[in-house]
Amino acid sequence: MAYKTITTVLTDFDTCKDSFSAAQKLARQTDAHLDVLCLGLDMTQPGFYYAGATAVVMQDTLDQAREAALALENKAREVLEGSDFNWSATGLTAQMVAVNNLVSHRTRFSDLVVLPRPYGEGRGHEMEAITEAAMFEGDVPVVVQPDGAEMPDKIDRILIGWNESREALRAVRAAMPFLQAASTVNIAIIDPPKHGPERSDPGGQLSQFLSRHGVRAELSVLSKTMPRVSDVLARQVEDVDADMVVMGAYSHSRFRESILGGATRSMLEMTETPLLLAH
Repeated sequence: MAYKTITTVLTDFDTCKDSFSAAQKLARQTDAHLDVLCLGLDMTQPGFYYAGATAVVMQDTLDQAREAALALENKAREVLEGSDFNWSATGLTAQMVAVNNLVSHRTRFSDLVVLPRPYGEGRGHEMEAITEAAMFEGDVPVVVQPDGAEMPDKIDRILIGWNESREALRAVRAAMPFLQAASTVNIAIIDPPKHGPERSDPGGQLSQFLSRHGVRAELSVLSKTMPRVSDVLARQVEDVDADMVVMGAYSHSRFRESILGGATRSMLEMTETPLLLAH
């Protein structure tokens, strides 16, 4: 399936400038329609203020959120004016408690969502909420663009992080247009289970699946020689000079990863390469 609708979400232009640029480049490369959702967020917590002040404060913060959404929409339209692909920019206002429903509803008919890294300096809870809303409730694959990086003109070398999970397979299927256009695809398998269904041929079925779609992939079975799986995966990204990493997201629960850590959370925090994630 080709990408025909790509969506990106802007909450702050400086924070989202790299993902906005990446979304434009992908829309141009794939001849897709780019939807830009410009979100003005009201961060007020109802009930925090005394009763007489709540209505006044909420109205004031809603007005500020509307102004922020309008400013983002105007800026997006200014940047996109004259683009050689179809696009739309929509300013919307929401309270934080409604972000999940709004983002999932607006992204669920997209083929791909491009977002900035949700963790790091200057990132609030809203960035994590938007990423998870698109991936979980919207059920859409998400490309996370690192800060200070550009989306390559051609995604030529792709690394697949494979762990036999449903999430990883969904990510591979979602990335098929990228995989078919790449000249090098490397499947990284870290410490495959000794008693798993693929114990005698790790990655063999995935390689066969890809080959039938015209994708020739190389296999790398790696030992966990570093403390975290994400560290081994990051080293393999450097070794193969990958332009993109494709992997399943949150094979464990989000709560477990937020408390104990996990490969998804670590890659989102440390990656310097675009990530295509699916759950």
